[in-house]
Amino acid sequence: MYNFDQVYHEMERHGMKLPQSKIKVKIKNAQQVLESALIYFLKREDKDMIWLPEYDEVVDWLSDNQGRGLFLYGQCGRGKSLLGRMVLPAILLKFSQKVVSVFDMQDMNRDVDYALSKHLISLDDVGTEEQSVKYGQRRWAFDEIVDAAEKYNKLILISSNQSVDNLRERYGDRTLDRIKSTTKRIMFRGESLRS
Repeated sequence: MYNFDQVYHEMERHGMKLPQSKIKVKIKNAQQVLESALIYFLKREDKDMIWLPEYDEVVDWLSDNQGRGLFLYGQCGRGKSLLGRMVLPAILLKFSQKVVSVFDMQDMNRDVDYALSKHLISLDDVGTEEQSVKYGQRRWAFDEIVDAAEKYNKLILISSNQSVDNLRERYGDRTLDRIKSTTKRIMFRGESLRS
């Protein structure tokens, strides 16, 4: 067997693009941690916390993400945005000392390259954004971020109200395949909890 450690460091020295290590998340007592965070953030909005069956899968991810991100999709008003924008970033900061850069997809096109420079990225409301056009150059920010997640082991947290078929139509099979390889997918079903 050949050892490539020296070559890897030489590639690094020459500024060649190399993947970073996968970001591991292993939170002890993940269910209590998630429940506490949900209660805290919902209380700030004068709302009560209702434990949803989907949260059990989020607990599994928090307990051991196996180096993968998280893709929350499905019905509106089920808490996906709250998880991706506040709850999970707060938990990762407190228990893993990891800073999550949160982006709303409506605003993403203002600076796609800034988002791509981050290693831990939360994208809210995927499927609602327009194509970025700057100086005549057209870009799909989401495609680029999912591509970077696969190539460079970026950890992505994604929320979307779109169906898998809508996402496939919008972004294509290639992007959906990369979502499957880089994230744990959790479908949120049921009535909206918004009152």
